[in-house]
Amino acid sequence: MDGNGRWAKKRFLPRIAGHKRGVEVVRDMVKECATLGVEYLTLFAFSSENWRRPQEEVSFLMGLFMEALKHEVGKLHQNNIRLIMIGDRSRFDAALCAQIDEAERTTAANTGLVLTIAANYGGRWDLMQAMNRMQLAHPELTGRFEETDLTPYLSMHYAPEPDLFIRTGGEERISNFLLWQLAYSELYFTDTLWPDFNHKAFSQAIKSYQNRERRFGRTSEQLTGEQDNGQAKHA
Repeated sequence: MDGNGRWAKKRFLPRIAGHKRGVEVVRDMVKECATLGVEYLTLFAFSSENWRRPQEEVSFLMGLFMEALKHEVGKLHQNNIRLIMIGDRSRFDAALCAQIDEAERTTAANTGLVLTIAANYGGRWDLMQAMNRMQLAHPELTGRFEETDLTPYLSMHYAPEPDLFIRTGGEERISNFLLWQLAYSELYFTDTLWPDFNHKAFSQAIKSYQNRERRFGRTSEQLTGEQDNGQAKHA
């Protein structure tokens, strides 16, 4: 969700105004995905590299997380949406960690859209923590690991690999996000800044996805009669 700061700068507003507007767009996109039948929506809210930003901005973002959890979890629960937070929580203060735990417990039994927020997350961190946990759990497998051995220890072990990756703001890179899981995802980049990302922009991303042929190493002929080029299930 890139472009909050630039959106604010273009309007001669402080960067925090862009982040506030960005939260409103998150709310809209969650509703949109739930309406369209998207089963999993994963949002990259704060990367492990974002700690390098000015301390004032980081402190504001932490406070914004707290505020959003307090005011939005009830609405998510009412709409049968499950909330999961992934990432390294060791740098979050106790109050924020407690709020995250409460939000996850409240929505744990919900069966609708699974909304995942990646905060203090990095794809390399995810792989390393998964490898370490796997080795501790299975010391007998040292040197003989398979992909299926690692999968249960990744942060998003509960979800299918993403069908569609969307990045706003004009940058064309994945920036250390879900490095393992994005291996076969369709990538979509747009110049639209996140605070301007709306129903029309999301529809354009979905249309782009629907017009692509996902072969997974097979030929087009092999896919005839097999492939459903419809709605992405995980964005």
